[in-house]
Amino acid sequence: MPKLSLEESAKLNVKRLIDYSARKLFLQDYDAIYVQNVLLDALKLTEPSDLEVGKYEFYDVMNALSDYAVKKGIIEEPDKLLFETKLIGFCMPSPSSVIESFDDLARYSGTKSATDMLFKLGEDSAYLRRPDLDKNIIWEDDSPRGRVVITINLSKPEKTPEQVRLAKLAKGGYPKCMLCVENLGFAGNAAKPARQNIRIIPFELDGEKWFMQYSPYQYFEEHLIAVCEEHRPMCVTDATFRRMLDFLDMFPHYFIGSNAALPIVGGSILAHDHYQGGKKVLPVFERPNRRLFKVADLPEVNVSVVDWYNSIVRIASKNRKQALEAVNRFYKVWDNYDEPAQNILSHTEQNGERVQHNAITPIASINNDGEYEFNLILRNNRTDDAHPFGIFHPAVELHNIKQESIGIIEVMGLFILPGRLKAEADQMRDILTGKTPLDFEAIAKDEHPLHKHLGMITQLVVDNGTGISETKASEAITAYINNACEQILDTTAVFKNTNEGQEAFDKFIHTVIG
Repeated sequence: MPKLSLEESAKLNVKRLIDYSARKLFLQDYDAIYVQNVLLDALKLTEPSDLEVGKYEFYDVMNALSDYAVKKGIIEEPDKLLFETKLIGFCMPSPSSVIESFDDLARYSGTKSATDMLFKLGEDSAYLRRPDLDKNIIWEDDSPRGRVVITINLSKPEKTPEQVRLAKLAKGGYPKCMLCVENLGFAGNAAKPARQNIRIIPFELDGEKWFMQYSPYQYFEEHLIAVCEEHRPMCVTDATFRRMLDFLDMFPHYFIGSNAALPIVGGSILAHDHYQGGKKVLPVFERPNRRLFKVADLPEVNVSVVDWYNSIVRIASKNRKQALEAVNRFYKVWDNYDEPAQNILSHTEQNGERVQHNAITPIASINNDGEYEFNLILRNNRTDDAHPFGIFHPAVELHNIKQESIGIIEVMGLFILPGRLKAEADQMRDILTGKTPLDFEAIAKDEHPLHKHLGMITQLVVDNGTGISETKASEAITAYINNACEQILDTTAVFKNTNEGQEAFDKFIHTVIG
């Protein structure tokens, strides 16, 4: 094909986008004519291309169209992704038609077929940007104490100073947060992403209006978010557990869980009530039970302590009513449970007001025996002078690996570490191999990029020296990170994995079951 002018190339890429949308995004014949004209207008083109579409890659087409818009002064360079999402939004089936298709599939082929369709649409529409997600570095720590999955998140790059500046200028009150239903079709700005390509599925949970969407970050397989239509704060109550089982009755192939509704032990968005779920692939689901208990007046319920780093009460039953009753008993007792010898105080007083510290992270699923199963992770967010970041939160010496709140995903055995860690690990590897001279004085300065890793580097050098192979250096760094993640999980245990800690754990359980 001869070299095309900028305009002719843009016209051809519009035609390719139409072709792609017809094959992947359910774009129908007459809608295709309409969308073609909308796309031409958005790109200030006067007519379509008469060339054959030929071979193309979808993301190359989108990048070429946004490049064209920049060159023609239609958009600024920082707005490329917003513009690409806008163009894809023109090609998408309407939210109501997706809901109708989802409901038809669920009715005639089951909800798994329906969620398969929704997830594939998310990938095909670049709402779930697979090329970016595939950049993430993922490995497993096969510890005998429990497998831990570790991810260095490269799909969500840290903002540049200019992007931070623009985001501050763009901040507004609409939508109220990233989870609000009003994000559906939102054009986005420097502070909030465009969402013309998101599609959601509404349903009722315990008589309330909720909806489901897939997380754009996909921290694990088919990572989803169930969101309350009402913008209200996170809150774990007895209604939470009923809603979770309602969700499982519709989607038994998924799990559903809630972050604790307190800082330090909760998630990053506490302002909007929501749950997270997806495929049952996280390590905690495969862990056996350490000890089993029965509840005299709930004969169809099995209670156990899970063999895991942190403190989990597992409740399983095919009887929905009895399962909910058992969960509520544990929740209510834990809410006010004190065990000073284990540093557990359910609440303190500050300025004459009660401050709650005990919380739970509840996770519900249908297990392999067809039972409703709750994993109740016991949490506490109290701080003191010796632990200013939290008694059950990672100590300062682990903050170079993970400082943020340890939420539902981490306590289930999946660590999402910042993208900066890749470059920093590469620099530490060069020190261990001798490629970069070791200079403790320079690293000790606050402005040095490895300053936060000074303790880690010291330990690695003591253990390995500065003349090992690249393979050995990489293995040593990985082993250090693995160990740090295990220590972080241990830290979150309110009942430690010692004889004394486990005896205290049993005491708590017997307080509930009698």
